[in-house]
Amino acid sequence: MASGGPAGGGKIGVIAEVSGAVVDISCTALPPIRRALTTGGDGASFVLEVHDHLAPDRARTICLHGASGLRRGMDVFDTGDTLRVPVAPQILGRLVNLFGEVIDGGPAIAAAEQRSLFREPPALLQTLSTNEILETGVKVVDLLAPFARGGKTGLFGGAGVGKTVLMTEFMKSAVAIHHGVSVFAGVGERIREGHELWRDMQAAGLMPSTVMVYGQMDESPGVRFRVALTALTYAEYLRDTQHKDVLFVVDNMFRFVQAGSEISGLLGRMPATVGYQPTLLSDVAEVEERILSTQSGTITSVQAVYVPADDMTDPAVVALLAHLDTIVVLSRAQAANGIYPAIDPLASTSRLFDRTTLGDRHYGIAQAVREHLARYHELEDIITMLGIEELSEADRRIVTRARKLQRYLTQPFYATAELTGIPGTFVALEDTLRDCEAFLHGDFDNMPEEACYMRGVMPR
Repeated sequence: MASGGPAGGGKIGVIAEVSGAVVDISCTALPPIRRALTTGGDGASFVLEVHDHLAPDRARTICLHGASGLRRGMDVFDTGDTLRVPVAPQILGRLVNLFGEVIDGGPAIAAAEQRSLFREPPALLQTLSTNEILETGVKVVDLLAPFARGGKTGLFGGAGVGKTVLMTEFMKSAVAIHHGVSVFAGVGERIREGHELWRDMQAAGLMPSTVMVYGQMDESPGVRFRVALTALTYAEYLRDTQHKDVLFVVDNMFRFVQAGSEISGLLGRMPATVGYQPTLLSDVAEVEERILSTQSGTITSVQAVYVPADDMTDPAVVALLAHLDTIVVLSRAQAANGIYPAIDPLASTSRLFDRTTLGDRHYGIAQAVREHLARYHELEDIITMLGIEELSEADRRIVTRARKLQRYLTQPFYATAELTGIPGTFVALEDTLRDCEAFLHGDFDNMPEEACYMRGVMPR
């Protein structure tokens, strides 16, 4: 394994220069790009990844550890391969780092097989495309932005709008409802948040069906840039060898892009649009194009994406949007109004949102709900200035029903039950459709708005 020290191969050269995480190697034989090298001394071991060839006898690498302890003249050894991680069925239930080393205090993973982080995606003929809806139990998602089984979903939003809470809920649904497994990639994760999520998953009894891979915020940009590939390697293993339906969760893809930008700057590359790396599109595609489903199993991905300054035209956001099947936008305005999950029902969408895929009933109800919410949004300024009494009777009816629908699409989550004191609920799609149909037909016109807020299924 690449993290194990100089045992992987013979001496290839010595360290010529160290500048932060950038380590230049004077080589007797030039190693290929992405080759993992090792060096060390005084009981410490370091893994270096080759990124540039500067001359016929000089390579530039990124250190995948803190660089403290590195110095000129240290021997560098060739592992003979790219970074590899141990894979085995026992990986389920474990918390590991970039190198597949357990960091949960338990025994190491005994694995006969090591897999490279840089695997080719399955051949086109082996992949499957599906229009099947994956129910999440979250009302607003299943109704207006349905997930595709084997597809990719992005949760877009600024800081503090509930992306991590939603992802935790989706992981619970994948394990408890769909009997699949989850692989969580913590890319640039805050140590506090990562520890809390790990404890929450244990408390919920979900860890035996989950793999958690962390590249923490205080680690080298090389770690944060590659940890998503480690998690994806485990997801591919569970799909291909264990024939599982896998939910691949990434928090946060924007930090992955940031790590790539840091590395690009360290290597001296000229920045592109808004300071991002010139390789932004290919960096994102390298991860996204491996998230595929085959005859062996499916990988359904949910990716949190931080939106800088709530700007959906940011180049990193645009690069990610090109790969997604479902877009779920979390709104700060919704959160400010106490609407949780704070999903913007008008900005969120899915490629499955058409009459052929959803069927006439689901499509018709969802469109009617959107029309009511859109009309209410148009009239909000008039209501604020003149009052609802100035609207026509038809508009008043639409506004009243839209406000109740807005509150009905809130939902208590299992992940927040301890904080709110409200038990979490999973709402089947059929129940959501029946309730929304009843709201649209006026069955709940006499019910106060407060009775629609933070509940699961409406009473009959």
